[in-house]
Amino acid sequence: MKLLPLDTPELIELVAAWLARKENYQWLDFGNGRQILTPALLKIMAQRDTHFLRAYTGDSDAIPIGLVGLNGVDRAFRTATFWGASGEKSFRNRGYSTIASSKLMTLAFNDLGLHSVNTWAVAHNPSIRTIERLGFRLVGRQRQCHTIDGRPYDRLLFDLLASEHRELDEERWQRMERSPGEAACEEHQALPG
Repeated sequence: MKLLPLDTPELIELVAAWLARKENYQWLDFGNGRQILTPALLKIMAQRDTHFLRAYTGDSDAIPIGLVGLNGVDRAFRTATFWGASGEKSFRNRGYSTIASSKLMTLAFNDLGLHSVNTWAVAHNPSIRTIERLGFRLVGRQRQCHTIDGRPYDRLLFDLLASEHRELDEERWQRMERSPGEAACEEHQALPG
């Protein structure tokens, strides 16, 4: 897996198309009710120091399949807000977003020198599993502040300190994520004879 900067028009267009899908934008909020990012706005964000955006690839390391990012990067207070979105849905539930997010947290704490990263998720968003796997701690709840299809939902608030982050081992994580049947099949194929 690789984390790729949004540095080509083609990649920016691809990511903007992912973020324009209701299945993605309904969970997002970029301020003042903005949920969809145009390619032009995404390009501006990718060029600013207050944002750190990376597309991530699957096993082939060639085709981008999702996006992870930090908004509100504050070098003085050493904080940022984490977010992400799956682009290619056929790669969902395979651990790719978890590994990409873990790699991004390592960059945030080691390369950017951040001390604390926060995030939020709508209460019934499946991405909460990823947030918890990364070691984020629940720190609060904003009640009925996010609207999807005209209905209000709570946001769960999380944070992670640099001292709490442990980068996930990609190979070990992928072994853990396989079903018992897949693991047994691979073990059987590895046996001699």
